[in-house]
Amino acid sequence: MKIQPSLSRRLIAMLVVAMSVQAPLARAQIVTTAEMTAPDTAEQDRAKVRDFLERANVKERLQAMGVSGVLAEDRVAALSEDEVHTLAQRIDTLPAGGNLSNTDLIIILLVAILVAIAI
Repeated sequence: MKIQPSLSRRLIAMLVVAMSVQAPLARAQIVTTAEMTAPDTAEQDRAKVRDFLERANVKERLQAMGVSGVLAEDRVAALSEDEVHTLAQRIDTLPAGGNLSNTDLIIILLVAILVAIAI
């Protein structure tokens, strides 16, 4: 059986049109390192603040100021990424012995109170 040349040209043309109309299945894009690590960094910062709040001396100081551990954890969960990052950086700059000054505690409490009020 011999296919007519005009029919084969039509079939080829239809195949080319069908293949060119199909949307691409994959999309490539250049992504920076900062974009790839941003979610991980935010979660690491939040974990660092939570770990800080789990310390015995921090719990004691917060309770002495009238803030329960559960309330503090809820406030940390409500913080934005920028606020958590700022607190995590502040924790990194604290003395190695873990002594908190009153100024450090006041700043942490002010941020937590501001977040609670904003909610």
